[in-house]
Amino acid sequence: MAENTENLEQKIVEEVDQELKTFERRVMMLAAAVIIVIGGGIAAASYLLVSSGQVPIDKSQIEAPQVDLAPTVSGVLQNIFVEEGQEIAPNTVVAQVGDQLIKSTAGGLVISASKDIGKNVAIGTPVVSTIDPTQLRVVGQVDENKGLSSIAVGDAARFTVDAFGGQTFPGVVEEVSPTSHASGVVFDISDQRQTQTFDVKVYYDTATYPQLKNGMSARIWVYTK
Repeated sequence: MAENTENLEQKIVEEVDQELKTFERRVMMLAAAVIIVIGGGIAAASYLLVSSGQVPIDKSQIEAPQVDLAPTVSGVLQNIFVEEGQEIAPNTVVAQVGDQLIKSTAGGLVISASKDIGKNVAIGTPVVSTIDPTQLRVVGQVDENKGLSSIAVGDAARFTVDAFGGQTFPGVVEEVSPTSHASGVVFDISDQRQTQTFDVKVYYDTATYPQLKNGMSARIWVYTK
């Protein structure tokens, strides 16, 4: 009788132990599934957006080509005749370095002006910088593997600007850079290649939206065909 009781107890212990092991395996499988879902969530979302004809570009900024005005001979910065935020015409005298008067080229909006009066300025060192406000564009940086191949000149776009909350502005893709931001070929002993980033330039009506300023952060969505 005692022997039968011991056998029964042993059997119960073995069954409980087996159930615990099965439960542990299920917990581990569930945890692994959660990790996979979380880890691949962003990539999956990006894929769905691209495949549905919409490419998001998070890293974007409003900017225009910058013109730097600098002396052709070194000398002491005698005067600055303009200030930041000022609109100037072509051939406006903006500064004096030594005996040289530095003039604007195409004119535009002054975005920076040196305050180092009385200090020596080397050849080619900018003392005033300007932009043409009509050339402002939204320029985004997109990785080559995140929908770049789907974007083409003429694609419709919309963008938001951090300074204006959820307001949406319309635009159109004006240019897709033919060259990446990489300055040269990088050799790596690993098998993983470096992902390259390209500029996408979006045109918008600067006259309609004068509140959009140079340097503002933005986010773009491109609608691919």
